[in-house]
Amino acid sequence: MLRRVLTPPYFAALIAALILWTSSAAHAADRTRVEAFLTTTGFDVALDSIALSSSSAPEMLGFDPGDFGSEWTRLTNEVFDTEVMRSIALDILEQTLSDEALTHAVEFYASNLGQRLVEAENASHMIEDDTVKRDAGEALVSQWVEDGSLRVETLKRMNQAIDSTGTSLRALQEIQYRFLLAASAAGVVDLRLDPGDLREMLKNNETELRLALQRSALSGAAYTYQGFSDADMLAYTEALEQPLMQEVYELLNAVQYEIMANRFEVLAARMAELRPSQEL
Repeated sequence: MLRRVLTPPYFAALIAALILWTSSAAHAADRTRVEAFLTTTGFDVALDSIALSSSSAPEMLGFDPGDFGSEWTRLTNEVFDTEVMRSIALDILEQTLSDEALTHAVEFYASNLGQRLVEAENASHMIEDDTVKRDAGEALVSQWVEDGSLRVETLKRMNQAIDSTGTSLRALQEIQYRFLLAASAAGVVDLRLDPGDLREMLKNNETELRLALQRSALSGAAYTYQGFSDADMLAYTEALEQPLMQEVYELLNAVQYEIMANRFEVLAARMAELRPSQEL
C-alpha cells in the first residue's frame, strides 16, 4: 500500500465543498419530476462531470497520478459511478426542491435560449483537460477587455448570480478538509496537523483561493458562452438573478458539493486498497 507523509505544500490542490442543505422545502417535488428537471437543466451532466475532478486527488496527497496505473481508473470508476451520484442527488432534491422553484427553472431551461445554454454547458462540463478552457477563456477575456466590450462585466455578474452566497470557497475548504482527514484515517497519509490546525491553515489561504476561483470562473464562462450574443448573456444573467432561480442554484450548488465531498471521502478510504503500479 502506498503511504505518504503529508506536509503543508500538498494542501494547495483543488476540489470543492458544501454546507448541506438542512431545511426541507414545502411541497417538495416528486422523484419523476426531479429526474426530468435534471435532464432539462443539464444538472445530470454536471453531476457526471464530478468524476473528472478525481484526477487531482493523488496530487493533493503528494502522490504522482501515475503511481497507481490502471488501478486508479478502476477505483475512480467505482467510486464516481454516475448512477450512484445521480441517486444521491435525487434523494436530496426530492426532499428539498419545491414545485414552484422546479417549475420556474424548467420553464426557462426548456426555452430556446435555455436549451442552447444547456447544450453549451454540457459540452463544457465534459472537457477533461481544464487547461483548454482556461487558456482559451483567458485569451477571450483579454481580447474583450482590449476591445472595451461589456461582455466581461456581464460574465462577472452572471457568476455572482450563480454563486451569490460564496458557496464555492467554503466548499473547496470543506472538501479538502474532509478528504485529507479521511485519507489520514485510512492510513494513506500521515497527516502532521490536528483537525483544528488543518482548518486554520485552509482558512489562511482564503484570499488567494478566492481570487483563483474568480479567475477560473471567469475564464470558464468566457469559453463556455463564447458563441452567445451579448443580449443572450444579459438575458441569462437576469434570469439567474430572479429569486426563484437563486433558490434553485443555492440548492444545486449545495447538492453538487455534498456529493463531491461524499465521493472524495469514499475515495480516500478506498485508496488504502491500492498498490504501486508494476506495469511495464
